[in-house]
Amino acid sequence: MEEFTKVHLYKKVKDKVDHLRAFYIHFTGYIVFNTTITTIKIIDDLDEGKTLQEALFDFGTVAIWLIWGIGIAFHAFSVFGFDYFLGKNWERRKLQECMEEEERILNQKE
Repeated sequence: MEEFTKVHLYKKVKDKVDHLRAFYIHFTGYIVFNTTITTIKIIDDLDEGKTLQEALFDFGTVAIWLIWGIGIAFHAFSVFGFDYFLGKNWERRKLQECMEEEERILNQKE
């Protein structure tokens, strides 16, 4: 039973690390991609005669950061918490129920 607990703990920790890694990759892509697109858009807008302020605060420039930023926020909430919103409490309760069921099955076999 002790080995089962260690395996379960390892899997739980590994899943958490995998989710963290996925978030960091997603966030890095968000920064790199949006910075590149924003730079290109600002340069194009400046070439068209817009001022720097107009180019920076153009809806097209800001919208991509905001829209993708909402996705990043949801991803961050799912990785780092915000139980009410994304139901981590439900996940914990369900895991506990499943663990208890598995223990009950193992105890019946003994």
